[in-house]
Amino acid sequence: MNGENDTIAAIATAPGLGGISIVRISGPRCLAIASQLTGKQPAPRMAQRAQFRDSEGATLDEGLVLYFKAPNSYTGEDVVELHGHGGMMAPHMLLQAAINLGARLARPGEFTERAFLKGKLDLAQAEAVADLIESRTARAAKMALRSLKGLFSAEVNSLAEALLAIRVQVEGSLDFPDEDPKLVVNESVLLTLRETQRRLKMLLDQSRKGEALRSAVRVVIIGRPNVGKSSLLNRLSGVDRAIVMDTPGTTRDVIEHSMSLEGLQIEVVDTAGIHDTRDPVESEGVRRALQEIHSADIVLLVSDSETGLIEDRAYFSAWLDDDMNLIQVRNKIDQGGGRADNGEAVCVQISALTGAGLPLLSDAIREAAGITAIEENAFLARSRHIEALQEAEGYLDEACGRLQSEGATDLAAEGLACAHRSLGRITGEVHSDELLGEIFSRFCIGK
Repeated sequence: MNGENDTIAAIATAPGLGGISIVRISGPRCLAIASQLTGKQPAPRMAQRAQFRDSEGATLDEGLVLYFKAPNSYTGEDVVELHGHGGMMAPHMLLQAAINLGARLARPGEFTERAFLKGKLDLAQAEAVADLIESRTARAAKMALRSLKGLFSAEVNSLAEALLAIRVQVEGSLDFPDEDPKLVVNESVLLTLRETQRRLKMLLDQSRKGEALRSAVRVVIIGRPNVGKSSLLNRLSGVDRAIVMDTPGTTRDVIEHSMSLEGLQIEVVDTAGIHDTRDPVESEGVRRALQEIHSADIVLLVSDSETGLIEDRAYFSAWLDDDMNLIQVRNKIDQGGGRADNGEAVCVQISALTGAGLPLLSDAIREAAGITAIEENAFLARSRHIEALQEAEGYLDEACGRLQSEGATDLAAEGLACAHRSLGRITGEVHSDELLGEIFSRFCIGK
């Protein structure tokens, strides 16, 4: 990567008011810069109190200096951390002083990028750093930490090793063209390949569940006026986010609220009641409500009567796609709650007023999102991981089919090699500068 021998610096703590701020410096000149800023030679792995001064000797701040000698540092290079006071000005003045002494401002994610390039982390672990920082639920944070510890990478590497062993046998058979391929690529090879396929499918399933927990699921509430959509939003969110009145048409705009639903991050969207109206404000609210349907991951169609379940399903059918995740909600029941299947969509009976049936609705939302239970073994995978695993699965299926029926060993060998490369892209064994630039550009500066 360009500038990999530069000394880089950035503020590693979040901006704003706080007791402590950290300026991180990494690279060949970091120790010399720290010595000029503090007037002392920092000792490895020892916190030392220091006065921070600029090149002209003016005091900027005071705090602690820590030196991490290569290769035993986050980036694998010499790293110095300057722990000073928080706030808006002090850390920026200290950062500017480091830049004036020869460092340059780090790009987003450049510290972690260097850790990857120095072999301190593989690519999946590097991405887990960003996922851990961005986690909005305790479960997502735990899953990101599992990946950061290398558990996801270990699963991928184990599959890659199994594939390599199969490739050795299959490609080895190509060196003996006079031999019967069935004697070289025998049943034991096929059994190993099928077991590898099974393990890959399991990892793909765990990764898909983790992907659902990583991203916020957009849940859009629709229905006719005055069926209790806003009451449902308030009940799900636990706060009076939307105005609730008996007068139909109270909600005239889209109201959103982010929340955690038993570890699943969701964005609940309340919309205006959909009906024919000549009021221009209400008409705009209806238009926006219909627009929200197309951006929804899950749609809650709320009705307030048993007959409404059937009538509203027919009324809204023009705006609902056949493959849409639809949950019909029968609101305003007097007591209890139940769940049934009306043949076209899951139906949950609730009372937004009392909260009856809400646990059933939560279960239905989680099931529609692909999360049916606490996934202790899931991984907080990214879309590129899913794509790579799907590619590898396709290549393996194709290779297995060729070995079983056609005996096309050369084509099967190529499929196995492609599957192997797909897995390598997850951990970074196979990568490009463009891929690294895309991944690390999404990190915060200082990490």
